[in-house]
Amino acid sequence: MTLENRGLILYGAYDLKVVKLPVPKPGPDEALLEMGCVGICGSDLTVWKRFGMGGNKTVHPKLLGHEPAGTVIEVGSNVTALKKGDRVAVEPIIPCSQCEFCKIGSYNHCEKVTFSGVHPKDGALQKYYVHRASSLHKLPDGVTLEEGALLQPLSIAIHAVKRGGVIGNSKVLIMGAGTIGLSVLLSAKAYGASKVIIADVIESRLRKAEEMGADFTYKVEDGEDEQTTVRNILKIFNEKPTISFECAGEESCVRVALKATKDAGVVVIVGLGTPEYTLPIFDAQVREIDIRGSYRLCNDYPTALELVLNKKIAIAPLVTHRFAIDDYQKAFELANTRQDNCIKVMFHV
Repeated sequence: MTLENRGLILYGAYDLKVVKLPVPKPGPDEALLEMGCVGICGSDLTVWKRFGMGGNKTVHPKLLGHEPAGTVIEVGSNVTALKKGDRVAVEPIIPCSQCEFCKIGSYNHCEKVTFSGVHPKDGALQKYYVHRASSLHKLPDGVTLEEGALLQPLSIAIHAVKRGGVIGNSKVLIMGAGTIGLSVLLSAKAYGASKVIIADVIESRLRKAEEMGADFTYKVEDGEDEQTTVRNILKIFNEKPTISFECAGEESCVRVALKATKDAGVVVIVGLGTPEYTLPIFDAQVREIDIRGSYRLCNDYPTALELVLNKKIAIAPLVTHRFAIDDYQKAFELANTRQDNCIKVMFHV
């Protein structure tokens, strides 16, 4: 049977088109996948709107998609751990395996890393896609392709929770109840957090957080000053959190997290915002608040998969809307506007 490939290509800001593509051939260390599910990430939206991310502009048409799962249909000559018919989650990071960071296991800081759908490798929003086999994670029976695609944001959350040092009896504040914030909620609970409060500006997201196990929620009102936000969060929580996570990519959320967190506590910055923030550093210094960055993921897919497989984390409810690839305009607009109680938009390719 002759395979026909189609993919969703970004040609410029807001300029997406579904086009016919050649079917890629796997190299010796790669596998050819028939894609099943691909989620829309916040960074996809950033690239869609700006044709770039951070200070980097995309300089050629780009295939997006870095939250994928699919089925192996062909493997390269060196691949022995996978076979045709295996369902896999695709870890989008492909490290060089040779630099200093790769050698110590911190491959999220690899100096020559490629990240599918962001830079420079094309992403998985296409029917057939080639990826390095060592970055594919076989899905056991009982884990769906949608859940396989969701392992990517879940792994980001698990990495953040490990960076924050969440253990039993941790008291946690999460700023932002999007996919990453909700995934941090699930991960923090799985790692033993005894109390979690999550704050957002969208009521429907807070209702979802309650469904997914948040002990408390707080809606930040339009125009609310940060001192009011801090005061109200602490009133609801009845104590200061020991660990806070900023998951919205907003300066104001980092500031609230720093002011709300207990002395000698930890603030983990997970959301990707603007290159520079103005923060209350003196207050953080004298109260010995540790400020920790969390970037992407690193060796977290196996943990994420085990937690989902063993029903320790129920990640599937994050998906609120599903689209075929030809409905890309509706899908991206919905993910961007967050209307209709939208959390995660999933393409079924």
